[in-house]
Amino acid sequence: MALAANSPADRVEQLIILTERLTELIAYESQAFENRRPQDAAANIEETGRLANLYRHESLRVRAEPALVQSAPVAQRERLIQATKAFDAVLARQARAIEAAKLITEGLVRAIADEVAASRQQASGYGPGATLAGQPASTATAITLNRRA
Repeated sequence: MALAANSPADRVEQLIILTERLTELIAYESQAFENRRPQDAAANIEETGRLANLYRHESLRVRAEPALVQSAPVAQRERLIQATKAFDAVLARQARAIEAAKLITEGLVRAIADEVAASRQQASGYGPGATLAGQPASTATAITLNRRA
């Protein structure tokens, strides 16, 4: 998918609209993560993915062929530069929010795993002396079935 621009000014205007919409969507996602409501971010995931792919494609295209935008009015190109700076700032904010959510999730998973391991240590063995005193029980357990017995 690519932009269907009739002129460099048209292309720049479409890039501004695309960048501003993508900035809005990612700002909304960042806010959702910051508010610990990642399910809210999922509502626009398809549109965000589609627009991000289009943005990436068009950015690469303009980088490879600067003539696609060079003859657009300077004021319009400045608006695109400002929109891109705002987009970069929102991406940095989103990266921080996602990193924080990741750390929280990893901490929860680690706490649950530690709790499971601790409960297994207490319950290991079936009779007296099944667990040696002072020796931690293995956190991994295996079950072997012997059909001959």
